[in-house]
Amino acid sequence: MSKTFVFAVQGEGRGHLTQAIAAYEMLTSYGHKVAAVLIGSSDRRQVPDFVKARIKAPLINIHSPNFVTDKNNKSIRIGKTISKNLQQWKRFRQSMNIIRKQVDELQPDILLNFYEPLIGLCSLFQPLNTKIISVAHQFVYLHPEFKFPEGGNKIDRFAIKKYTALTATGSEKLLALSFYPFKQQFYKNMIVSAPLLRKEIGEQKLFKGDHLLVYILNSGYMQEIINWHNQHPEISIHCFTDSKTVKGKWHFDDTLCFHSLDDQKFLQYMATAKALVTTAGFESVCEAMYLGKPVLMVPVKGHFEQWCNARDGDKAGAGIYADGFNLDLLLDYLPYYENKSNEFIQWCRQTRYLMMLCFAEVLHQQAEDHFPFSPAMT
Repeated sequence: MSKTFVFAVQGEGRGHLTQAIAAYEMLTSYGHKVAAVLIGSSDRRQVPDFVKARIKAPLINIHSPNFVTDKNNKSIRIGKTISKNLQQWKRFRQSMNIIRKQVDELQPDILLNFYEPLIGLCSLFQPLNTKIISVAHQFVYLHPEFKFPEGGNKIDRFAIKKYTALTATGSEKLLALSFYPFKQQFYKNMIVSAPLLRKEIGEQKLFKGDHLLVYILNSGYMQEIINWHNQHPEISIHCFTDSKTVKGKWHFDDTLCFHSLDDQKFLQYMATAKALVTTAGFESVCEAMYLGKPVLMVPVKGHFEQWCNARDGDKAGAGIYADGFNLDLLLDYLPYYENKSNEFIQWCRQTRYLMMLCFAEVLHQQAEDHFPFSPAMT
C-alpha cells in the first residue's frame, strides 16, 4: 500500500543530503510518494544543484541552525555558533511554522528526519501531526555499546549527546547508521543499521587509478591542498569543495583540479581513485569503504562529530586520521591498507530490510506491505 512521506534534511555538508537522495529513490521505486523535502539551510550554505536534479519533489528551504567558522572558513567556533544561533531564534520560529504548515497540509504517513534539529524543537513545544522516524549516524552516540574515542573533551561528548537527543525528540523510531554492526542491534526505540548509500555506489566500475580524490566542505582548506600539491606536483589530485570561487571546474594546473559538489561525478572519481582524503564526514568514508578505497580522515577543527568519525572509521578499517592535510601520511600508509570492502558490503545489504522493519513497526503493518524483498537482497 502506497504511503506519503515528507523529508526534513539538515543541509550541512553532503552526507544527510545524499542519504535523503538514497531514501527518496528507494521509496519511490516501490510506489511511495515523497510530497516535500524541507532542507535546513543558512546564509553560509546553499542547497547543491545535484540535490535539485535528483529529488523530483518540492524542495522547501527553511532557515536552520548551522556552524560558524573562523574568518578563513576552516575551524568551527563553538561559542560563536551558539550565540549566533540564539540571535536567530525568530527566524527559526518562522521555519518551525513552515514545518507545521507543510505537515498539516500534506498529512504524511511518516516524516523522515535526517538530523534536522528544528523537527526536534517543533516536537518539544507541540507534537507534529504525523509519525516521525529519524535517520542519522549520530544516533549511535545514544547507544550503550558505542564508546567515544579516548582523548575527547567530556563537555563536547555531553553536548553532542544532548544535541542528538534534542534532534530525536518526538521520533517514534531512530535509525542509527553505523560503520559496523552492534551486538545489541535493537535498543529501546533505536535500530542500528548499515549506512544508507545511493544505488549508484554498487554500479561503479572499479579500478585503481593514479589520482587522489579530496573532499573538503570548508573552502578554507583549499590552500592547504594547494600547498601540499606545490611540493608534490607529480601527484594528480581532484578536489571537490563547495567554494563559490569554483564554478563547475577549476584547473589549477595540469595535475590539480577543483570541482563543485556533484554527487555523480564524485562517485566516478572515487571509483577510479588511488585513495580518498576527506574531512571525516560519515557518508564519504562509508562510500570509500564500500569501494575499497583507503581514506585519510582530517576532521574540521572544532568539529567533535568528525573527530569521533575519524577515530571510529580507523577502528572500522577505513584508513588513518590526521590533524592536517599532510597527504604524505596517506601515501606511506597505502602499502599497509587492508581492503575490507567485502565485509562492509555484506553489512550494507541489511540497510533496506532494517528500514522496512522500521516503517512497519511505526505504521503497525506487515513489513512486506512496504518493500517486497528479502533481507539478503541489496
